[in-house]
Amino acid sequence: MARPITLCTAQWADLPLEEICKVAKKMGYEGLELATWGPIDAKKAAEDPSYVKQVKATLAKYGLGCWALAAHVPGQCVADLWDPRLDGFAPAELAGKPEKISKWGTEQMIYAAKAAKNLGVHVVTSFMGSPVWKYFYSFPQTPEEMVDNAYKEVVEKWTPIFDEFDKCDVKFALEVHPSEIAYDYWTFDRLIKEFHGRKTLGANFDPSHLVWQMINPCTFLEDFGDRIYHVHAKDVKCNFNGRNGVLGSHLPFGNVRRGWNFVSLGHGDVDFDGICRVLNQIGYEGPLSVEWEDSGMDRVVGATEACEFIKKFNFDPSTVAFDNAIGTK
Repeated sequence: MARPITLCTAQWADLPLEEICKVAKKMGYEGLELATWGPIDAKKAAEDPSYVKQVKATLAKYGLGCWALAAHVPGQCVADLWDPRLDGFAPAELAGKPEKISKWGTEQMIYAAKAAKNLGVHVVTSFMGSPVWKYFYSFPQTPEEMVDNAYKEVVEKWTPIFDEFDKCDVKFALEVHPSEIAYDYWTFDRLIKEFHGRKTLGANFDPSHLVWQMINPCTFLEDFGDRIYHVHAKDVKCNFNGRNGVLGSHLPFGNVRRGWNFVSLGHGDVDFDGICRVLNQIGYEGPLSVEWEDSGMDRVVGATEACEFIKKFNFDPSTVAFDNAIGTK
């Protein structure tokens, strides 16, 4: 059952598909989680069979598979509360136009579902945005009604998208992540309930966003086992030394004065051994997709090392009880 080891191309979207394939193969990966803002075009993959054929041929040329598409950038635009930062995710002509940005994000997510279908992929990983994340600290006080309305808005905006996902037989895997409507254990639990348990919606499990929030990734896996549609292998290092706070202090990623930083696999605090054991227990057979982020390392050096690291924990469960041979016959 050993799961395929793939590379998420989100941090490599500056390279064309052929170049990413070449580098990924050299680094030891078996496939790619293709980002729809680069290296592939979701709209073209949704509408142009010749383009789909080209993408498949390029992957095959390097012996690489694809088990998921990544659509985090347009997904964030769908239900996020606009501020100028969101303009950088949408086409330039939509800058400062929240409703049009949301509409664009919706269209792109539907393209992503159709692109996945055409490519023979059954999972799209993404964000959803949040109308209420910016008010997570309740001062001035955040009324419960504001939070309730935020969930209702997310359901309203994403239901038509999920309808299209269902038509394409594609699952939506939300990366539980700060700035999303579901950013921790309980907000994800509530989101599932707000969608009345709709099976379209699951998780892109990424432990690096849970550890610094002091959430046990293994507990999350155990409790939401039937909702784990994809897995990101990503590490984080905590450095709470009495000065560094959990909120980041408005310091950029990589600054050692932060309370936590994303680091290359094996350089942080994520228990990948424990995670892979729980993945075996819940029967997860999808990829382990390395989302490589480390401000202190060259990305080719780091992603090559990360690929080798995660392979050490990608073991199958035992088919026999270890103590079967102990005792008299």
